[in-house]
Amino acid sequence: MKKTLLAAGFASLMATTAMAQDIGVSMALFDDNFLTVLRNGLDAKGKELGVGLQIEDAQNDVAKQLDQINNFIASGVSAIIVNPVDTSATQAMSDAAAAANIPLVYVNREPVNVDTMPDNQAFVASNELDSGTLQTKEVCRLFKDAGKTEANIYVIMGELSNQAAVMRTKDIHDVIAGPDCGVKVNILDEQTSNWSRDLAQNLMTNWLSTGAAFDGVIANNDESAIGAIQAMKASGVDMATVVVAGIDATQDALAAMQAGDLDVTVFQDAAGQGAGALDAAIKLSKGEAVEQKVYIPFQLVTPANIGDFLAKN
Repeated sequence: MKKTLLAAGFASLMATTAMAQDIGVSMALFDDNFLTVLRNGLDAKGKELGVGLQIEDAQNDVAKQLDQINNFIASGVSAIIVNPVDTSATQAMSDAAAAANIPLVYVNREPVNVDTMPDNQAFVASNELDSGTLQTKEVCRLFKDAGKTEANIYVIMGELSNQAAVMRTKDIHDVIAGPDCGVKVNILDEQTSNWSRDLAQNLMTNWLSTGAAFDGVIANNDESAIGAIQAMKASGVDMATVVVAGIDATQDALAAMQAGDLDVTVFQDAAGQGAGALDAAIKLSKGEAVEQKVYIPFQLVTPANIGDFLAKN
């Protein structure tokens, strides 16, 4: 009986120890094409390294995400990786992890406290200054190549609480207002689709109903660009007459580009970001120093070089 109890106690201790070695991961949303690639990249890298990951879906709920982080802390994980729902709400997450002395790594979305994070916290993503800039410069080039001196566009933004959406939209404004565009670009309207294909389709349908003449659509992400494309095609718009740009280079976006509907996207290495975040989390959990800001480069994707990206996401 004593041996059985000892064996049971030992097994329980081993399970607790194993749990303590897990890394907790809170994703903003499972139901998102790009974030699914990121999550799968994390999962694959974890299996490759033999690291247990406890991955949770915050379902785009800030309070739920903070609860998940507190639960990770209570269960004694060795580190936490967070893809923030709201980048302006990350201070509380950093504070909670710091109070428990558990390393924390933000991935993909830049936290509001990125410049004041404790030494055992880091941020892994791509530099959003490049994303919208690459995208919009290519749109300007396409307008110029088409012989336009002036063009009207619509801008579809991501979630306004998200730093990436804010920065990508600022990039658009900065490029068209600067000397590099070479074409007078007028923004007819800009509204958010919250990164959603369906909401972007509804938004584009509403714009089309106004009858205003336009030459292009620049979206903060591919899902929104695809939604706009679906609305335009449903309304009989000749896709050869408009320029449509997105960001992320998801598989659906690359298929739309191959079909001749999407003209521009920007590759964001979701799997690379996931692997980089896990690498940082593991090193921090061992007390090793890491770069607090790790940027995975964005890359412009067009019909001319699409073959280089078809197998990446």
